[in-house]
Amino acid sequence: MDKASYELYKYINGPMHQPLRHDSAHKHVSGSAEYIDDIPEPAGLLHGALGMADRAHAEIVSMDLSAVKAYPGVVCVLTGKDVPGVNDVSSGGHHDEPLLAETKVEFHGQPIFAVIAETRDAARRAARLAKIEYNDLPFWTDVDGALENGAPLVTSGMTLKRGEPEEELARAEHRIQGTMRIGGQEHFYLESHIALAIPGEDEDVTVWSSTQHPSEVQHIVGHVLDIPSHAITVNVRRMGGGFGGKETQGNQFAALAALAAKKLNRAVKFRPDRDEDMTVTGKRHDFRMDYDVAFDNEGRLHALVANFAARGGYSADLSGPVTDRALFHADSSYFYPHVKLTSQPLKTHTVSNTAYRGFGGPQGMLGGERIIEEIAYALGKDPLDIRKANFYGQPGSERVLTPYHQTVEDNIIARVVEELETSCDYQARRKAIVEFNRTSPVIRKGIALTPVKFGISFTMTAFNQAGALVHVYQDGSFHLNHGGTEMGQGLYTKVAQVIADCFQVDVERVKITATTTGKVPNTSATAASSGTDLNGMAAYDAARQIKERLVAFAVEKFAVPPDEVEFLPNRVRVGSKEIPFPDFVKQAYFARVQLSAAGFYKTPKIHWDRAAGRGTPFYYFAYGAACSEVSIDTLTGEYLMDRTDILHDVGKSLNPAIDIGQIEGGFVQGMGWLTTEELWWDGKGRLRTHAPSTYKIPLASDRPKIFNTRLAEWSENAEPTIGRSKAVGEPPFMLAISVLEALSMAVASVADYKVCPRLDAPATPERVLMAVERLKRG
Repeated sequence: MDKASYELYKYINGPMHQPLRHDSAHKHVSGSAEYIDDIPEPAGLLHGALGMADRAHAEIVSMDLSAVKAYPGVVCVLTGKDVPGVNDVSSGGHHDEPLLAETKVEFHGQPIFAVIAETRDAARRAARLAKIEYNDLPFWTDVDGALENGAPLVTSGMTLKRGEPEEELARAEHRIQGTMRIGGQEHFYLESHIALAIPGEDEDVTVWSSTQHPSEVQHIVGHVLDIPSHAITVNVRRMGGGFGGKETQGNQFAALAALAAKKLNRAVKFRPDRDEDMTVTGKRHDFRMDYDVAFDNEGRLHALVANFAARGGYSADLSGPVTDRALFHADSSYFYPHVKLTSQPLKTHTVSNTAYRGFGGPQGMLGGERIIEEIAYALGKDPLDIRKANFYGQPGSERVLTPYHQTVEDNIIARVVEELETSCDYQARRKAIVEFNRTSPVIRKGIALTPVKFGISFTMTAFNQAGALVHVYQDGSFHLNHGGTEMGQGLYTKVAQVIADCFQVDVERVKITATTTGKVPNTSATAASSGTDLNGMAAYDAARQIKERLVAFAVEKFAVPPDEVEFLPNRVRVGSKEIPFPDFVKQAYFARVQLSAAGFYKTPKIHWDRAAGRGTPFYYFAYGAACSEVSIDTLTGEYLMDRTDILHDVGKSLNPAIDIGQIEGGFVQGMGWLTTEELWWDGKGRLRTHAPSTYKIPLASDRPKIFNTRLAEWSENAEPTIGRSKAVGEPPFMLAISVLEALSMAVASVADYKVCPRLDAPATPERVLMAVERLKRG
């Protein structure tokens, strides 16, 4: 190879750790990215719409659907009696979530029947013509109502305990009891739920579903239709956002589409509008945390007893693991010498709540930060000083054991916080803000620096596995398929970079095709921030197998030792020869070398005993810190985000550009959860915040005016993850807790920082104003 050619091939485009753009970014911004509703419609396509209950809790006395069936264009009306298999779409085998309610409804908007028509408009109009008689039953829609009415749990709670917290509470120098209410959140993905089912011969059906869990959709469709999984193929090319809202909630739409498609032998599509989607799909759980905390004069936590009661909704869904993770993260970044944490996933007559980015972790962590805040105001100290005093210690110290008895072995939180504190000039700015608040009659400012420690792994150990399928074609191009789904987070790009790096080829040579149950079976949901960890390692395993075969081929053909076979950028060195990669692959093909492999990965070292509340549920922790500054108007409660500085740990980043995007996006979404996004049910159990007109997600103009985001570039995962990287999907969400804490400081200034404002979330302008007025009155 001449010098000019060598320089041309010295580097490859898009290996691991390079800030490559998202593979579909140009399609997203130009509108050319293809989603399910963009797929050319099959001939004879029918459209479905839901018939929804208008009671929160009632027995169905009678149902007259004659007007629905008679509406022009209606082809079929489905009820629970039309289900050939099991009328259930619940996750986890609880059998408490009917596809279509038959005898009783348990939340306002619950689907009772489905209309299949020639047009979507006809289906939706016809669905409103049903005449249903109900026998109303008592109902409650929130945590307080559930507790007052002795509501049952939708699934069993959990207890984490270490030490003797009840006894130790009475022995500390200081003790505080309180309650915090933490609001829920709508996912508000840009693409609503959608499913397109196309019938095949015999039992076969192909479903295009906007889901984070294709294998679960496959299982649910199989149960509903009473057919085996091998007859069902579920495809997902991309979602227009998911955030956990498409982990289990797509089951219903996919099952209905498949049921209608097989019954009528025509393709069927279900696409609810935004109001319907928000009414019938679950949200982030809202919580009530009741706490009793003891601490000393230095602000060191001594004992904590806390209960986390959650609005579960009418069925179990994922309320069990969500409330479990809330307890796992109630320690935030702090060591509790004596602790008891309990959860109550309560039944309410609302849509069943579900996964949402952070999966209960944000609610638990926010509760932990409230404890720190209480101590700080009680002792008249800077909350950051209390945080530092309570951080987990380093391995070898006594302060490393979590409430669930896992040892924190990779603790870098003190370094992350110290670096951010210095780089954002926290101390000087806080001092200036205190001085400003002394003289400003109306506008008050606040600043807060908060940490993040987030455990990575599914707490259900079995979910920590993944498969991948890699083909190398004769021209040296790659076809990659794995079990992870792409919802805009850049998973496809990162895993393509893994393959490009393994073989030292340009990333353009690697094509990732739509996730499908027909290629990689038994996949886990793309959730728990584990998509890249699991699927990246599975793809790497497949690549390793193919590389080993190629090396063995080269050793035999060219009579060289294995250490003289080296993959270089777009070529392979064999002894003294350098062969272009496509030529090398073609030679291997003619030598009958298998150029395809199925890879597999399972996360090591983890185990969990839920009944005992002990184990190692997390493979490692991701860390971060954020410092936010706000200004509030004490006359109206309105506020501005003045500045945010973030330092976040992603290990050795696989793609810094994508990771920074995830961090900033997660922060803004978390900011919405804690400030503007409020769910509200009226006295009849109706969700009234069901559209953009009544539910306020953050706008681009709501982002901090100064927004500085950095990666902790010195960090490298101590565990052998793919490229020594760390997960980035969920941990950044909790950086937004700094916003609520900053608002709290601004409110506290009206009482000279002597009282904890106990600001509940979301801290809407109304809540901020009420807190200001409450502190003014003393």
